[in-house]
Amino acid sequence: MTRKRGGFMDTRTTRAIACAAMLAAALGVAGCKDTTVGTGKGADPGSGTGTASSGPVAGDGHAVSPLDNPDGTKPGLAPIASADRAKARTLIGKVATKGRGPKTGYSRDQFGYAWMDGVPGVPFAHNGCDTRDDVLKRDGQGLAYRSGSNCVVTSMTLDDPYTGRVIHWTKAKATTVQIDHVMPLSYDWQMGAAHWAKTKREQIANDPLNLIPVDGPSNEAKGDSGAASWLPPNKQIRCSYAVRIAQVSLKYQLPVTAADKQAMLAQCAD
Repeated sequence: MTRKRGGFMDTRTTRAIACAAMLAAALGVAGCKDTTVGTGKGADPGSGTGTASSGPVAGDGHAVSPLDNPDGTKPGLAPIASADRAKARTLIGKVATKGRGPKTGYSRDQFGYAWMDGVPGVPFAHNGCDTRDDVLKRDGQGLAYRSGSNCVVTSMTLDDPYTGRVIHWTKAKATTVQIDHVMPLSYDWQMGAAHWAKTKREQIANDPLNLIPVDGPSNEAKGDSGAASWLPPNKQIRCSYAVRIAQVSLKYQLPVTAADKQAMLAQCAD
């Protein structure tokens, strides 16, 4: 049955008809994508309020494999090719393991105030923009900025790696885009960061290698979980996610639990 909204044919129906016509005309033509846009709600602590709408499936053109992005300065989190999975497992295999310690004494303040620009020893530091805007600029497309600023992003399109969807984000409306710490800070604290100098804790909190802008509800669902307890809904990038955890772990000599390492290896199995 043909549905109509406000006198116009439904977008899904229109595209389905067009796609069927093309396929009937010539074999081998690629299928049509559904670009109907939905909405969601979430909150990014420290980033203001806003809404974002997610629509078509994200492409891989803007994203880079973590194996080709060892310092986190390139955008996104592209899937790892089958030919590179042995390399991914070798990298994960180097990660040390230990039991998860107590959370006693943990607070976000132990890692410095949020999104500080002045942390030495990490990419994008001391560039005049806070860390959050740095990674939004790194991963976002179609960026718009606050008037008079080349730092504060007010709108963008994000190919979200965690859900595999496109998010159309506007800061002026509440946002569902949050910045995920791939190795969560409270997890870091329990795995050894409680004994670090505060400067090193500030580094891991602001290092773009450990930061990915993602769908807010997915980030909230993750919490401070390791790979054994939570993985991105988008199965295509789970190996990439495991590799990124390994990259952060190795850079900061921060172990993961044995269960988390096993889960990481499993994501990159042949």
